[in-house]
Amino acid sequence: MSGSANNTTWDVRQYKQYNMGCQAVQTIQHGITGSANSTKLSYLSKSKDTLTENDSSESHPVKYYLSKNDKAAQSLLNKLIRSNLVNTTNQVEVLQRDPNSPLYSVKSFEELRLKPQLLQGVYAMGFNRPSKIQENALPMMLAEPPQNLIAQSQSGTGKTAAFVLAMLSHVDPNNKFPQALCVSPTYELALQTGKVIEQMGKHYSEVKLVYAIRGNKLQRGTQLQEQVVIGTPGTMLDWCLKFKFIDPKKIKVFVLDEADVMIATQGHQDQSIRIQRMLPKQCQMLLFSATFEETVWNFAQRIVPDPNIIKLKREEETLDTIKQYYVLCNSKEEKFMALCNIYGAITIAQAMIFCHTRKTAGWLAGELSREGHQVALLSGEMQVEQRAAVIDRFRDGKEKVLVTTNVCARGIDVEQVSVVINFDLPVDRDGNPDNETYLHRIGRTGRFGKRGLAINMVDSRFSMNVLNKIQEHFNKKIEKLDTDDLDEIEKIAG
Repeated sequence: MSGSANNTTWDVRQYKQYNMGCQAVQTIQHGITGSANSTKLSYLSKSKDTLTENDSSESHPVKYYLSKNDKAAQSLLNKLIRSNLVNTTNQVEVLQRDPNSPLYSVKSFEELRLKPQLLQGVYAMGFNRPSKIQENALPMMLAEPPQNLIAQSQSGTGKTAAFVLAMLSHVDPNNKFPQALCVSPTYELALQTGKVIEQMGKHYSEVKLVYAIRGNKLQRGTQLQEQVVIGTPGTMLDWCLKFKFIDPKKIKVFVLDEADVMIATQGHQDQSIRIQRMLPKQCQMLLFSATFEETVWNFAQRIVPDPNIIKLKREEETLDTIKQYYVLCNSKEEKFMALCNIYGAITIAQAMIFCHTRKTAGWLAGELSREGHQVALLSGEMQVEQRAAVIDRFRDGKEKVLVTTNVCARGIDVEQVSVVINFDLPVDRDGNPDNETYLHRIGRTGRFGKRGLAINMVDSRFSMNVLNKIQEHFNKKIEKLDTDDLDEIEKIAG
């Protein structure tokens, strides 16, 4: 499998624009040396306007430009930090289009009777046995005649590999024209999916891939010879309708990925529906979404006729395995001293500390660093690839403390996190307690069957009121902790 620009000559600006996404992704996942993105993240300094970091070997500041913390950015971040399958205990619920037909699931890839080249690709990617969603989805996606599917799945469940396998299985390499389309909400997410296609099709060189994304401008009259096209809705629609690079009537498989992100972007919903309406009736429709709010569900039903449905029964997050405490302070300096006392009294494998603002996070990271702690800083103005690099280093244990604003309250599973500290309690824009964020924050500890510890810093009547409301909401008592009493602190670690 090889990616193609269809032998089109790109100008320097277009090439750089395209390559930027590829290189950023490659840098994070393979650790290319000498790149700005692989700068060491241990030593932090701060300035008034911009957070900077200094490389430990040569002092050069790296500026973090503003990056929208939207659904697409979060989705890309999840893909980057979850290169391996997530060990999930979620149960899979399957709703068949025809309840009378037998329900097949597989426990090995051999049962699927894949082409040998694809089986080689599957194993080369590190898949030894199907994930929970693959067990149920793959028999449906590879069935003859093809079956339509709507599936709920998060990053790390193996869903991209599953639909890529379906696309590569259904195309005929002898036919030199597009037969499978995959639409992603953003250029960066399309590149990520393309990477999986190239990896899985590594031993299937007869099948070619082309990207329908910004920057890849083909000459009018071009007849595409690649069997698989992946891209964003606007460019894909233009290639089908305006430029006629793709004959929609010859498409066998249509994949719409990240549907919940898609409908959050203006115009993408209509563009996707217009593409779908041009496709033949026998075309297989596959739609994936991490969440299924009513708007997503309505969109899915417009796109996919007579679907099989796979849903993940969500595991409820619980506070039962987490001991919660609060500490009374009068200022951020007192909070910092309390933090130092906690670190002086108990052994903490790794900790996550949540702050309300970037300014506080930057100040706290600097203070902890000066105290000799290995600190990583994560906040919203970082580019997605930079955030992923910070998370990877924290997960690998290169830093023991992660100071963060709310950008990563969800989606980070680090087994060694034993303590979560709310340096600032979570509130919404109106100053009311944000109970959901509180749950997601302290849910970073007490995972993987272990007991966790959450400590809340309270520095005013207002924050005490927030804490009381959080206690009432969860009906869980949060005990007071005196951080000047080292014996008392030692007891909480027992």
